[in-house]
Amino acid sequence: MTARHDREPSAVVVGGGLAGITAALRLAEAGRRVTLVETRPRLGGLAFSFRRGELTVDNGQHVFLRCCTAYRGLIDRLGAGRLVDVQPRLDVPVLSVSPDGRRTLGRLRRAGLPVPLHLAGSLASYPHLTPADRLRVVRAALALKGLDLDDPGLDRISFAEWLRSHGQTPATTAALWDLVGVATLNATAEQTSLALAAMVFKTGLLSDPGASDIGMAKVPLGDVHHDLALAELERAGVAVRLRTRVAEVKTAEQHCVRLEGGELLTADTVVLAGAQESAAALLPEGALEHPERLARLGHAPILNVHVVYDRRLLRQPFFAALGSPVQWVFDRTAHSGLDVPGAQYLALSQSAVQDEIDLPVAELRERYLPELERLLPAARGAEVLDFFVTRERTATFAPAPGTAALRPGPVTRVPGLLLAGSWTSTGWPATMEGAVRSGHAAADAALAGRRRPVDRSDGRWPR
Repeated sequence: MTARHDREPSAVVVGGGLAGITAALRLAEAGRRVTLVETRPRLGGLAFSFRRGELTVDNGQHVFLRCCTAYRGLIDRLGAGRLVDVQPRLDVPVLSVSPDGRRTLGRLRRAGLPVPLHLAGSLASYPHLTPADRLRVVRAALALKGLDLDDPGLDRISFAEWLRSHGQTPATTAALWDLVGVATLNATAEQTSLALAAMVFKTGLLSDPGASDIGMAKVPLGDVHHDLALAELERAGVAVRLRTRVAEVKTAEQHCVRLEGGELLTADTVVLAGAQESAAALLPEGALEHPERLARLGHAPILNVHVVYDRRLLRQPFFAALGSPVQWVFDRTAHSGLDVPGAQYLALSQSAVQDEIDLPVAELRERYLPELERLLPAARGAEVLDFFVTRERTATFAPAPGTAALRPGPVTRVPGLLLAGSWTSTGWPATMEGAVRSGHAAADAALAGRRRPVDRSDGRWPR
């Protein structure tokens, strides 16, 4: 029998989302014999594409920021840098329509100045706030910049409570703090831990002038997160098993992963990189010191409304709406392969929509089409060629106060059994960036002691 220390070390990664892809690539590059197991027929987790007739549809509009160094590192590792686009400078059109039909378009954009002056000009002319409210926002932003993200007390109160204590009004919350926060945290300020909100605003808006520049894929997400990821995993020697479900994980000197159907995979390292429920279901008894905490980590949904019009209504890549059920609208025409001359495909990204996530499609149609006509007057004479919705009921963990204590780190009490996923303790909300960082953290923990540690505090791919 070959001695353990002479055998090629092996790993099984359970889950083919961004966390699992990252962990599998890192472990394979370090010389591990890796098998990645994914229940679905594709990689990418919740950031995926599917076909609807001739249309290629992303399940939701997934964007990233220039400060998302880990996700951007993964994109580079997959050779997909040419397939994404990052704004030269942050520029967000923000549209509101008054009850009498008066349209007001403002912009949140940055200048080429140091923080916090980079946003001063934009705020000074932002029409959705009064001059007094603009001053209130500046004061709160400076106070936010001074918060210590390592202070555990930040997780005990809501962002809304902190905003009120710093002079913020319902108008400033709606026109700025929730405009950004709902999209990035999938929760309103009332529902969000100050710790996570402070992290988002300090990192994205108050750290580096270009940190908040918005990036998006120029192709369907599946082209990157499945096609290129699968090719790179296989090139790295990872055995990828799609449409394969794990039934049980048994821990021993060498762990055993039992697949549905009875096949057994043995490994020195097992990374559970699926959703929080699936990971919890596979964790052996005693693997976490406080397993009940994971069960208390709630969810927040995301609804995406997809509309294909017979004509072009939107002349910019996206906009955000105020005073409307509509939150963010994106032009997905070029990405989808829409082959109807002159037609346009718009996708509405709706976060923190607990009250709408289960509404029938007909009711959502009645709710959103008139709103689009109100925001985009040209829609009033346009024909709707297609209308459909995609729903992610458990899109993210709920970032409520007290959440930090519920998110486990990558290391369990079982040697060689690790956790990854955007729901783990990354310091980030449930984003693509958080998912990739968690995959790095799990790989780092698995490889600890076998090589000289690498400083990866920025989340970049090690070189």
